[in-house]
Amino acid sequence: MHASQPLRVPVGHDAARWSTFHGEKTLVVAARTVTSTVRVLECLPALLRGDEKVTVVFAYDPTSAFNDGVLDLLHDAGCRVMPWAQLSRISPDLIVSASENIEVPDGDCPVLVLPHGIGFQKFVPDSRSTRERLSGLVPDPLLEAGRAWLTVSHPGQEEQLLAAHPKASGHTLLVGDPCFDELRAGADDAEAYRRALGVGDEQRLVVVSSTWGATSLLGRLPHLPARLLSALPCDEYRVAAILHPNIWSGHGAWQIRTLQAAALDAGLMLIPPVHAWRSALLAASMVIGDHGSVTLYGAALGKPVLLGAFGADAVPGTAVTDLGRSAPHLDPHGDLRGQIEETLRTHTPHRYAEIADRAFADPGEALTRLRACVYQLMGQPEPTASPPPVLAPPLPEPVGAAVTSWVVTTSVVESATGHPIVTLRRRPAAACADIDEAPDTYVHLACDIQERDGRLTQSASVLVRRTSPDTASAAVRWVRDTLDRFPGSLLTAAPVRGGTTVVGLRDGRVVEATATGSLGDDPGLAAAVVYSCLRAELALDDTVATLRIGDVREEDVVVRLRPGLQGDGS
Repeated sequence: MHASQPLRVPVGHDAARWSTFHGEKTLVVAARTVTSTVRVLECLPALLRGDEKVTVVFAYDPTSAFNDGVLDLLHDAGCRVMPWAQLSRISPDLIVSASENIEVPDGDCPVLVLPHGIGFQKFVPDSRSTRERLSGLVPDPLLEAGRAWLTVSHPGQEEQLLAAHPKASGHTLLVGDPCFDELRAGADDAEAYRRALGVGDEQRLVVVSSTWGATSLLGRLPHLPARLLSALPCDEYRVAAILHPNIWSGHGAWQIRTLQAAALDAGLMLIPPVHAWRSALLAASMVIGDHGSVTLYGAALGKPVLLGAFGADAVPGTAVTDLGRSAPHLDPHGDLRGQIEETLRTHTPHRYAEIADRAFADPGEALTRLRACVYQLMGQPEPTASPPPVLAPPLPEPVGAAVTSWVVTTSVVESATGHPIVTLRRRPAAACADIDEAPDTYVHLACDIQERDGRLTQSASVLVRRTSPDTASAAVRWVRDTLDRFPGSLLTAAPVRGGTTVVGLRDGRVVEATATGSLGDDPGLAAAVVYSCLRAELALDDTVATLRIGDVREEDVVVRLRPGLQGDGS
């Protein structure tokens, strides 16, 4: 649609000739950035639910430095979009935006400004000058005209806003925070969100959250996700990253994925920038964040928090600066895993309750209050007395590639009954720079045969097939053929039905390792037991080894030689 063409449906001077629904009021959503547009898209359907008397059209303002992706977002959501220039040709009853930095045409139409984060907690560059401004503050002409109405989530934000900008006096509306209410609605279903993301029952999900800009976590520590994946055993932890939409819009998905290539190969769950972050936050076992809103949302939900960065652009006296003083700060050069486990061990669910109370007033009421504001500003009675529903965020789609190579560290000790106890921890090889052995440990590189990096498969001591051959004999043929194809490997492994893994050794022996529990789903674990017994010079026939996977689970593995196969090819 060209800018010179009039928008006839759903608004325009002759729209009634073509429209199916004939609204009495017209609401225009000013869409300027992905962040602000998402916030409106998330709350507006509940406010206008079932009301055919309100016509909604989206006006696209392309002037932001972070406008990339806005039109795609609107089109994917099925929104009717008009160019910004056409806003002056219609007569809306209300303009709604979560972007404060908009310049609407002259007129008397009220403008309702929603926050796209938590309050006024950050100084950002001013697009109209070389100075900085308070995030969330609308331009002076809109305030001076008396048209702007700013929603706040807490009375303290109103006090802060009026102290910084007295012209906003009389034009603030205490609403609450619809996003926080939705997060609270889903808080009791954390396990469901974790399962939907593909996080195992024994795994903790560490969420890395970064706002945008040079002082953000990712701005200061761009390689932290890969370092975390290197430090955290992958059977015990998963790592996800929630990046501010301005990072995606400003740099593009290609740049982000290129920068985080090692982390993505190591299993990083890079959360899509639209909607999905709420589900990932609900699934989180802890948050490593900065002075952005997602970190504060996590703290308010009772999540353990570590601050990986905290910029001077955070506004003093706000709830987020209180969090900056209260939460522990990550030492990026220290023991990452140790700091994470200490934070998890010492955290209490109500640690940040007072900070949350300073950020969010009357949780659960935001949509009801916001709907009343919308209809009052339009001069239209609310369509129903029942409050709008507060819906929990939808379950997410799984993200993140499967890890296909591991640096495996094991140790072997003898139990009181004389059986070996093998303790194992695996880390993604894509994020590990070395495989040095510490005293009393064995370290090896293990790869799925589907690993795409040939350097890893050629160097691996252990090669694993994840899918089961048709028969045990077929598994034996596969392990032997694979040993021939990869002369650098020490052993190869393939699963068969019944929880058994067939393991072929370089010296020609074939071993069956049978797990008593669910370990048979992962032949790499059984292969690690066999490898450790070899290194410890233990018997491989009728041996019962206890496998301890970090601190999360323990199962027995029975190891025995497969008879009659030494050189007979059967």
